[in-house]
Amino acid sequence: MTRSQTFLALTLSPAALALASCSAAASVENPEDGPVVVAASDSYQMGPFTVTDHGTFDRPWAADIEPGTGNIFITEKAGAVKFYQPTSGKMGFVSGVPEVDLGGQGGLGDIAFAPDYEESGTVYLSWAEAGENDTRGAVLGRGKLACEDQESCEISDMSVIWRQAPKTTGRGHYSHRIVFSPDGEYLFVASGDRQKMQPAQDNSNTIGTIVRLNLDGSPAAGNPVETNAEIWSYGHRNILGMDFDAQGRLWDVEHGPAGGDEFNLVKAGANYGWPVVSDGNHYNGDKIPNNATRPELAQSAITWTPVIAPGDMTFLDGTMFADWKGDALIAGMSSNALVHVKLNGEDASEVARYDLENRIRVVLEAPDGAIWILEDGEGGALKRLIPKG
Repeated sequence: MTRSQTFLALTLSPAALALASCSAAASVENPEDGPVVVAASDSYQMGPFTVTDHGTFDRPWAADIEPGTGNIFITEKAGAVKFYQPTSGKMGFVSGVPEVDLGGQGGLGDIAFAPDYEESGTVYLSWAEAGENDTRGAVLGRGKLACEDQESCEISDMSVIWRQAPKTTGRGHYSHRIVFSPDGEYLFVASGDRQKMQPAQDNSNTIGTIVRLNLDGSPAAGNPVETNAEIWSYGHRNILGMDFDAQGRLWDVEHGPAGGDEFNLVKAGANYGWPVVSDGNHYNGDKIPNNATRPELAQSAITWTPVIAPGDMTFLDGTMFADWKGDALIAGMSSNALVHVKLNGEDASEVARYDLENRIRVVLEAPDGAIWILEDGEGGALKRLIPKG
């Protein structure tokens, strides 16, 4: 697990509960209202989990854990970044967030703290940016985060260090998921096909690819595609989750068309076939050759039909769910579930699906092994999951 290695063990203290003045459904809508303290709900049972609620957010898209504090920073699609302090129950605001192009699937995307954040204060954001002639594209920005108190933070010197190229019309399939390599040397960014399909097979652009960059956004040395120094892999559709497993291998989950969502082991230089092949069909019913018809292309470890509509994903590394260590949990949106996947070498299989009754956008693991999720959509709840019983 890479995105929360420095996450402190999170529990809401009795003192925080005593100070709480808002219900578990409270949300912060206006920074002028000041900090809101959110009382954790009484625990309740859901599937194999004991669950507590910790407030709500407006169309949350991503979350990451601030190293050194354990605060959970959450992006909202419309362009806000907020943070939740598990030790106090307080919600706070982040200023200095860039303007985003909101519409369709576009808006503010991922957030990730730099591997050296505790020394550098560097934070990365991705978002949809408008261009000329009604075009848009995903961008990656880098800035400095400073929190002078426990109620507000500010991002300064935010600058764009990478742009999806070229910008296109439409407002879909940005992907813009961020993950760092386990050694902290490289940055991988998912670049969706923007619903244009064919460019995912054209390496003169970065549409439908995963790019591998240095931490300053420049192309990393040794990338495998001779015609484009940024590209690590290509033939992708719409990647919304990426993480490294315990062996240091990169995996992704991506949306298929009508059927054919995929769980992929991402290898350098590999072509994942979109739109030449898919285990789904076009939305108008037109057939697409199945992945297996082109064995020279990278094959998915799992495909799902009906789809799960994957969001975020994480590999578990803690001891609270000891039997699941090394397994992946995938946030399911249309499936309203956490999808539990077990690896077997380069193969994988779904071993369970945990119904959580709402669309799940984000899944994180704390160092104590507790699982945190964010529901999708307006009023998306932040929840902490521990083993039932």
